[in-house]
Amino acid sequence: MTASNAVRSLLVISSLAFAGCKGAGSVTKIHTLLDDPTRYDHQIVRIAGTVTHSVGILGYGGYSVDDGTGSLTVVTEGGGAPRDGAKVGVEGEFRSAFTLGTTSGAVLMEHRRYTP
Repeated sequence: MTASNAVRSLLVISSLAFAGCKGAGSVTKIHTLLDDPTRYDHQIVRIAGTVTHSVGILGYGGYSVDDGTGSLTVVTEGGGAPRDGAKVGVEGEFRSAFTLGTTSGAVLMEHRRYTP
């Protein structure tokens, strides 16, 4: 196998592996998550927006992200919380706690934070 064929094979395998990841690389609107929380429960999703409220201590924290369609609380177990007003992207596990009328209790357990 030539070097160029090896590179092509590696690219094809990589693209197939990422194609199998639900929502790989795509950002989900917060209103979409909150409109049908059981559909996304325990799924890995990505959101992006502005931090509206944050609390952090000793590497742990929580903050709200607003993307213009809704707001979602993010819980982090490392790296603390970003400052209010920061633009962030977050990948993590969506967890739906409850739905009561028009209110959904849900959080995103942060796995990775990035700059959108």
